[in-house]
Amino acid sequence: MPTVYRVAAVQAEPVWLDADATVEKTIGLIEEAAAQDVALVAFPETWIPGYPLFLWLGPVAGQMPYIARYHANSPAVGSEHITAIRQAARRTGVTVALGYSEKDHGSLYMAQTLIGPDGSVILHRRKLKPTHVERSLFGESDGSHLKVVDTPLGRLGALNCWEHLQPLNKYAMYAQHEQVHIAAWPAFGLYKGIAYALGADANMAVTQTYALEGGCYVIAPTQLISERGIDTFATTDEQRALLATGAGSARIYGPDGSLLGKPLDEHAEGLIVADIDLTLIDLAKNAADPVGHYARTDATRLLHDNRPKTPVVHPGATTEPHFPELDDPDAEAPTD
Repeated sequence: MPTVYRVAAVQAEPVWLDADATVEKTIGLIEEAAAQDVALVAFPETWIPGYPLFLWLGPVAGQMPYIARYHANSPAVGSEHITAIRQAARRTGVTVALGYSEKDHGSLYMAQTLIGPDGSVILHRRKLKPTHVERSLFGESDGSHLKVVDTPLGRLGALNCWEHLQPLNKYAMYAQHEQVHIAAWPAFGLYKGIAYALGADANMAVTQTYALEGGCYVIAPTQLISERGIDTFATTDEQRALLATGAGSARIYGPDGSLLGKPLDEHAEGLIVADIDLTLIDLAKNAADPVGHYARTDATRLLHDNRPKTPVVHPGATTEPHFPELDDPDAEAPTD
């Protein structure tokens, strides 16, 4: 297992409500990462087909036309869209952390899929609790989706957006000795200057805190918004006033909380790239390991129920999250 390698956080605008075009852009960014010798590239929350900004811009009745398009452009885990990205990962040898709106029959979930350099699916998870108005569009998952996995690049895990504001979620991840964490975020151009909690400063602060608390590397990709994005979702001057262009804030943090790589201008698309060294995690945790020598189990402990919960229970069924679309041997290593 390499202890030193290069990672990248995507800062870019999706092709709003267009899965085909966003997948094409995704593959281009994976190829760009490969050209820079990146071993792991991370994409933002709901990168495909873009974060549903329409949820925050008006009454439910006005959202209906967007919801139909959003469902139609949300890929299933076994879809041709995800397969094409898996093939790109295999072709380039890059590990890909992909965020997207996952369609599972009539329901949508805020999903993250970790794809290995051979095209295999290493981890598939869903956001435990969609935030605020997101709950009108997306379903929830359960404790089985708080999971860190062993990979050739170390122990990797992922969370979406305000899952990083849930202290117990974070501690459940820290306790699995995560080494590299994907903190996927949308764009921060929503209610900019109006709601500080939705802005880049507050949310990058909790992302940096995750690195420091967990003693791990954190890769934080973000979306950004252009005039094209505003035109997609805003139909009135009042709605346009709630959206701001730019607001990209992709970052990479070290296990001591230090900023790694060179941030891009908030309006610029591209990759934040940094070299990481997993051996430095030991130095960080020597000072403070919140799930090891710095814990106080006599005072506080976390109950993490990692059993999957389903609407129908079949006696004797597996205790692991199961996605039949990923069972096909061809799907484990897709061909070009």
